[in-house]
Amino acid sequence: MTAVSASSPNVSGQTAAERFGVIERPKLEWNPEIERETAHLYERVKDHIPEIEWPVYAPYVAAINRLKKERGAAILAHNYQTPDIFHCVADIVGDSLQLAKEATQVDAQVIIQCGVHFMAETSKLLNPEKTVLIPDMKAGCSLSESITGADVRLLREKYPGVPVVTYVNTSAEVKAETDICCTSSNAVQVVESFGVDTVLCIPDEYLAQNVAKQTDVKILTWKGHCEVHERFTAEELLAYKEADPSIQIIAHPECPTEVVDVADYTGSTSGMINYVRDQRPPKVLLVTECSMASNIQSSVPEVEFVKPCNLCPHMKRITLPKILDSLCFMTEEIHIDPDLAEPARRAVERMVNLKQ
Repeated sequence: MTAVSASSPNVSGQTAAERFGVIERPKLEWNPEIERETAHLYERVKDHIPEIEWPVYAPYVAAINRLKKERGAAILAHNYQTPDIFHCVADIVGDSLQLAKEATQVDAQVIIQCGVHFMAETSKLLNPEKTVLIPDMKAGCSLSESITGADVRLLREKYPGVPVVTYVNTSAEVKAETDICCTSSNAVQVVESFGVDTVLCIPDEYLAQNVAKQTDVKILTWKGHCEVHERFTAEELLAYKEADPSIQIIAHPECPTEVVDVADYTGSTSGMINYVRDQRPPKVLLVTECSMASNIQSSVPEVEFVKPCNLCPHMKRITLPKILDSLCFMTEEIHIDPDLAEPARRAVERMVNLKQ
């Protein structure tokens, strides 16, 4: 059994396990019933999980899908989750903005956030009355850890009156110090929404630099980077192009500007997915976390994916066994200091409610 630490109590003094009760971890075995129950799900991932390995995955998939109904839970999964999670147990999938919006529409009383910690905090901010769990509390983010609330306060002192736009890849503490949040898919729109000539766009330096190339607003930056996207280089991408000029390079705006400059298209994870589905290029190279190519490949089987595979170690902390434990034992529960929650929620809601 996976070791899981106990949840902290909420304002009622009870942990999620005390409020909902603990369910004994089901016996996990491969048998004809499980095979029949999961056959349609295996069709979605057969290109990524060898048939000989499916008997290991299937009992977890079946148990999770049964338990989430029993718990009245919804599983939200980011595009960077592995195919077994993305295709077989998730109820809602998407990028940071999609998940932030969908979290407000979820009927379930329990949300299991299959992503990283700041995403679970965002779900909790938007659903304060619901129980939000993350299967591994250590699933962090290099961007989120690059800046603190105290840093934002110092920036406000240095640049008085300058609006602060904070990437959603930040802690609730940082969001509480900001005017509005943004994601990679709406950053330009958010920056321009103030109607001023200078804006702080933090903490992702590369996202801010790439936004600056698309607007007349002066962008002040912070030296935060995504450890997945910062490792890509223009040289390696040009080498792919030289080897095969037919390759379409599709980059995430968290990449360095020189990488974005050689890309055929740049966009958020949802934008990248839509581009591939709409354009159907014969061969693409997705310059982002490599699980995403696996997750969209089944919907565009005619597209060949070249994978310069950079994995996010934080996203990969989320696994089927940990999701199952989360449902059984109601761990790990997300709690946000009420003094931070209200201003942080305002910043996220301003982003979600911004007119498209």
